Amino acid sequence: MAQHLLLALAILAFSLIPGAFQDSALSPTQEEPEDLDCGRPEPSARIVGGSDAQPGSWPWQVSLHQSGGHICGGSLIAPSWVLSAAHCFVTNGTLEPATEWSVLLGVHSQDGPLDGAHVRAVAAILVPDNYTRVELGADLALLRLASPAQLGPAVRPVCLPRASHRFAHGAACWATGWGDIQEEDRLPLPWVLQEVELRLLGEAACQCLYSRPGPFNLTFQLLPGMLCAGYPEGRKDTCQGDSGGPLVCEEGGRWFQAGITSFGFGCGRRNRPGVFTAVAPYEAWIRERVTGSEPGPAFPTHSWEPQSGPWEPREENCTIALPECGKAPRPGAWPWEAQVMVPGSRPCRGALVSESWVLAPASCFLDPINPDSSPGDLDSWRVLLPSRPRAELVARLVPHENASWDDASDLALLQLRAPVNLSTAPRPVCLPHPEHYFLPRSRCRLALWGRGEPAAGPNAQLEAELLSGWWCHCLYGRQGASVPPPGDPPLGLCPAYQEEEEAGRCWNYSHWSLLCQEEGTWFLAGISDLSSGCLRPRVFYPLQTHGPWISHVTRGAYLEDQLTWDWGPQGEETETQTCPPTTEHGACGLRPEPAVMGVLWPWLAEVHVAGDRVCTGILVAPGWVLAATHCVLRPGSTTVPYIEVYLGRAGAIPLPQGHQVTSAPPLLCQTEEGSWVLMGMAVRGSQELFAAVAPEEAWISQTVGEAHFLPPSGYPYWPPGGSDLCPPDMARASGSPQAALFLLLLTPLIQG
Repeated sequence: MAQHLLLALAILAFSLIPGAFQDSALSPTQEEPEDLDCGRPEPSARIVGGSDAQPGSWPWQVSLHQSGGHICGGSLIAPSWVLSAAHCFVTNGTLEPATEWSVLLGVHSQDGPLDGAHVRAVAAILVPDNYTRVELGADLALLRLASPAQLGPAVRPVCLPRASHRFAHGAACWATGWGDIQEEDRLPLPWVLQEVELRLLGEAACQCLYSRPGPFNLTFQLLPGMLCAGYPEGRKDTCQGDSGGPLVCEEGGRWFQAGITSFGFGCGRRNRPGVFTAVAPYEAWIRERVTGSEPGPAFPTHSWEPQSGPWEPREENCTIALPECGKAPRPGAWPWEAQVMVPGSRPCRGALVSESWVLAPASCFLDPINPDSSPGDLDSWRVLLPSRPRAELVARLVPHENASWDDASDLALLQLRAPVNLSTAPRPVCLPHPEHYFLPRSRCRLALWGRGEPAAGPNAQLEAELLSGWWCHCLYGRQGASVPPPGDPPLGLCPAYQEEEEAGRCWNYSHWSLLCQEEGTWFLAGISDLSSGCLRPRVFYPLQTHGPWISHVTRGAYLEDQLTWDWGPQGEETETQTCPPTTEHGACGLRPEPAVMGVLWPWLAEVHVAGDRVCTGILVAPGWVLAATHCVLRPGSTTVPYIEVYLGRAGAIPLPQGHQVTSAPPLLCQTEEGSWVLMGMAVRGSQELFAAVAPEEAWISQTVGEAHFLPPSGYPYWPPGGSDLCPPDMARASGSPQAALFLLLLTPLIQG
């Protein structure tokens, strides 16, 4: 069962889910008539993380309907009165009309026959005068029914505790409702009432958990009248749609309502227990309105109350739960690496995401010509996991619904016939929630994914560092596009890394996933790099957009909150940003800020000529490098020597012994939009005089066809005070030295 209300507070906000945490009920007073006997369900066998309740187990649970559908829960406390949460009925500070609401009593399945169930109209809704917002407390409401409920085995009131009563810390209580069973995952048909056992947490222990940064790096201050229930490790909780429902505890053979489901930070998240409105502190407010509203014993006044003896506060340990996923003995030794063995095919590499599920590319198993065809006999499939003596059998294959046409959704989940024991190796990898923000400069690794071939070279070559979201988005986005802010799923993830140089080959035929580390925990951040050839950086599809789908299918995958929140200068990452001009191959002239892993200028190329000298070249299109003619050709010679071009490593790797740089770097200037423009190439014999490139536009465009020249309005921005480094008249090159340029057509050099 999941929390009931999700309040999105923009980018640096958190998810307040009213109804995510249930509170206990108020206890009766004296001289209660027998027909108002409270807290006694009919004998029967006994929600995120819950199970179906038995009919009649919770006869005080009601469903509050608006416009014909379930909105919130509530509890029957007297024949004419229901207790619920204020936030269910207050919108923008205005109390909704009672006539819009109805109460369904005695219901078990909201899609089945309503045997013993009946409906009552609502005559009045009362909320405390000091209620404003759910996170500020006083989140309770009383609903007066237009006519009394028909009491019976399926409809009975719950007991309410006295104001002086204290429920024991650590007590096992129960929350009930028809809310979401996970975040963004609705309760499936036939909508059977759900129940989940939760532990009461003391105020000190709960505040300790909420004092640690959680989703969106926010903490929370508990207020008087709030109650916490749940577990530090999460995974059991209330959720959206459970708001207003009861949290009940059994004492002396009767059930008392300790709390009202109020709000929470997500559903079932680690170190974020549910927050409920405590019922006991509001005894006077409830009693005054119920007993003073009509003559006769409309409110239970039984002489029995919880028999718990004197209440003594006790110290509680603050136990912070650590992630149960993403732990590896060392980088490259991945305990979640799974190999799916399908007869007649090469092994397909994926990742273990829970006790029973493996995530892998759907393209390993679907027929590209007929993607809707059956994947074959699953009985012959096997899954190999680390440190497992035998292969695992496959019970089910669930491809993503968009897998056959969307490369970003090239995913499938394979269910194992028997769950594996995670107390030993293997271990699952952590998955990101949709709002997860992988910080620039995050330390990452590349891991094999799908049917990729292992790469040559040591594991250390697989290290990577994440580039800024602005740079990555604009490199592959469109001109003027808004860059997704932190908290919104990015278009792609771009890691900077060094790989092919020392291996002596381009890993064209390897497929990779991107693993990023936060505080010692590894997340599967990206999949299926979408770039091709040796051009870098590779760009990975972000996985966080698929978190809800994975969670819905597996009902147990380890989605984990963000762990690192080093945002840098205040507001730097949250300012609205747009993309500079682009070509059909993406934005040109983008330099990652800050420069990472020695890649200072990503368009610089090392042009190795005849094995003894090195020129500086500029990548002007995916297959073309521009260099100075005097560097490439010997004086007086027209014979083109043997040339090798290295991309993406300029300045990062020492030159071979005996090699010398014979050409000074080109002249680059930055536009106001942030992209860099090649203004000139060094004149032979000078490191201060440059020949303009603009006059060669026609020749370069005719030869390359893909180079991008900025219009005059897009030329460099001249800072206040001017600069003699890039004089404005150089833009059109009137009177500047003649450029002697050489274009190199690139072809991949693949070594065995």
